Amino acid sequence: MKFKIILFLFCAFIVSGTTPIASEKLLSLSEIMDKVEQRYDVPDFSAYFVQESTIKAMDISDVASGRIFVKRPGMMRWEYDKPDRQTIITDGKKLWVYKPDDNQVMIGKAPFFFGDGKGAGFLSDIKLIREQFKVSFEKEKSDHDYVIKLLPKEPTVGIAIIYLAISKITFKIKKIITLNEYDDETVIELINSKLNLNLDKSLFNFIVPEGTDVIMMDE
Repeated sequence: MKFKIILFLFCAFIVSGTTPIASEKLLSLSEIMDKVEQRYDVPDFSAYFVQESTIKAMDISDVASGRIFVKRPGMMRWEYDKPDRQTIITDGKKLWVYKPDDNQVMIGKAPFFFGDGKGAGFLSDIKLIREQFKVSFEKEKSDHDYVIKLLPKEPTVGIAIIYLAISKITFKIKKIITLNEYDDETVIELINSKLNLNLDKSLFNFIVPEGTDVIMMDE
């Protein structure tokens, strides 16, 4: 499980089947991003996620799943239920990685692990995409989705390229594919995304249970 946590923190990570539109209006890249920003101009959202992480050089893959909760500004909660339980929480400033089966919590600073798009941090504020990345169309075509390529404007450890699959109908982000400088890949699909849930802020804070081992993350 250390492999999965490390890839999550230093890489990045959404699915609903749709039917293609018979006559599709061609949109510019700017118009697509405008619609995506409008779609996520809400206080919060949640979704079920499936994450597959691959280390290319070692030919190792790891599949995990759970639920994600996001609240603006900067708050996220990733609840993994398979293959092992763990919860990754940030209130925008602090970060907690809690592994109840190991009776362990790791604590660090959120900007270090989620800044510059790492850990799909831009999900907490979609406008960060155009601020932090050079955005272009990817050559790959899809009947159902726009495929967008993101290149970091500034050198970012753990991120070489990010691809977004965006629904042509709903303009929701369906999939995030992140590659690092070694071509290791993290793919995250979000299923059944729900917006405007009035999520309580307490979801994005963590009180360390008594007797839990605490590890402070080096930065």
